Amino acid sequence: MTHKIELRVRYEETDRMGVVYYGNYLVWFEIARTEFFRALGILYRELEEKDGLRLMVAQAECVYRSPATYDDVVTVQTDISEIKNSSLSFSYKVFCGARLLAAGKTSHVFTNKEGRPVRIPDGVRKAISSA
Repeated sequence: MTHKIELRVRYEETDRMGVVYYGNYLVWFEIARTEFFRALGILYRELEEKDGLRLMVAQAECVYRSPATYDDVVTVQTDISEIKNSSLSFSYKVFCGARLLAAGKTSHVFTNKEGRPVRIPDGVRKAISSA
């Protein structure tokens, strides 16, 4: 399943050169990942509060291709690129219209409250597999 969200670049997300500050792409990845899960019926809040689980970032990468500027409307496209026993990876592409701005990946580990890896819950795995 590919999930897409649109975001409008806020002034505060730009740097002195007038382009989106590079760290904001990782924030956009987080927003896109959360909305991807929400579209599958998986809520981070419920994973944390009801199940006592965390989804920790183990790795993040981003390759920047073209700048975004204030008031641009960007689309963040999210896919799950890999799923294992206790971890999964997302891939992202950020566009402004047809122009690719950035591409990235994050890898995450499901953990308990103490930070120890745990198996991906069956409900999460099923929701991802059926998408």
